[in-house]
Amino acid sequence: MSRRDSPFAHRDFALYFSAQVVEAFALTMATVAIGWQVYSVRESPLDLALVALAEFLPLPLLALPAGHLADRLPRRRLWVSMLALNTLILGALLAVTASGAGSVWPFFALAFLQGTGSAIGAPASRALMPSLVPQSLLVKALAQRSIGFQLTVVAGPAAGGLLFAIEDELVYAVGIVLSLAAVACALFVRKGREPASDAAAELGDVLAGVRLIRRTRVLFGAISLDLFAVLLGGAVALLPIFAKDILDVGPTGLGLLRASTPAGAFVAALVLARFPVRRRAGPTLFLVVAGFGASITVFGLSREMWLSMLALALSGAFDLVSMVLRSTIVPLVTPDELRGRVTAVEMVFISASNELGAFESGVMAALIGAVPAVVLGGAATIVIAAVWWKLFPELGRMDRIDELRPVAVGARAGPDDPALVR
Repeated sequence: MSRRDSPFAHRDFALYFSAQVVEAFALTMATVAIGWQVYSVRESPLDLALVALAEFLPLPLLALPAGHLADRLPRRRLWVSMLALNTLILGALLAVTASGAGSVWPFFALAFLQGTGSAIGAPASRALMPSLVPQSLLVKALAQRSIGFQLTVVAGPAAGGLLFAIEDELVYAVGIVLSLAAVACALFVRKGREPASDAAAELGDVLAGVRLIRRTRVLFGAISLDLFAVLLGGAVALLPIFAKDILDVGPTGLGLLRASTPAGAFVAALVLARFPVRRRAGPTLFLVVAGFGASITVFGLSREMWLSMLALALSGAFDLVSMVLRSTIVPLVTPDELRGRVTAVEMVFISASNELGAFESGVMAALIGAVPAVVLGGAATIVIAAVWWKLFPELGRMDRIDELRPVAVGARAGPDDPALVR
């Protein structure tokens, strides 16, 4: 492969990739420390749930107008604003930690602020990427971004646990330096400085992404399957409980547990880069979602560190395959002019499954205990895969993803169209 065949031959993509990876590393390091500190204050699973809820709440309120902004305003400006806000939040976390971190409310407030920045900036960031490389290199660029992200979430939690074990404040100080580097990379990106559109905002325009997803059968089925599977089967928010009370492995062990899921995802990403899913994409999607539920169930039942790490790694691998299939469907059926708005709607689904799923896990753990909550959630995910197979037979019959085509705005589907509802 020649250098020109690599996405990294394009300066803007290389800078974009660097900023995303460095920022992800900083935030995943901080997540380990936040989880440990919040749980240590009152040892309440509900506090972990409330942190996740605080981060999620801004998204359903702001994502749709933010998606419209991403289709109208300079996308780089919105992205840089989000990165700068994350730097300030890490600085505030450093100050809270230096003062003793004896209350949980500052963590709730800062989680809400981070959720606000993500709701506004992330649709622009994700919509910006396809313009950074030629169309012929887009698939490779997406694969490289996925591999880079998985590397950071493997190394980030492990590094965060180690730094936090050395000195509480150190993890946030290093995170600030990394976040500033991400801002610097983003400022040198040339693309995305011009407005995407000068059209005036109207309610119908803001909701265009919702309408497209609702009437695109395969897209709606894939996104909603991911929503409910991770909503019920997520266990990441409860890892501080397992590390401290069940496995007794301390903050370093917590970092290793958090790193296990992305480690499995990274291995799966490498395998998919070499052996992509070419046939029977629909059945594969349902299979990996069921596998995700089964691995979470094993994690909940495990009392051995090695088995817990293995189960989490398998859950990460299954989830990565599901994510890749979904992320391939989205650009294939989405018109370019709606990319920001559809991305924003997809983000609401994804965040609902992650942050709201973490809230659900914390509430269930407070009510029935951490182990029953995780085991029941994993079993429910397997049930969801079976139910969705019946509700979305078009998704189950999907063979080759590349047979899907972009949906014309305002189009009506024929009876044999594999993508549309009506």
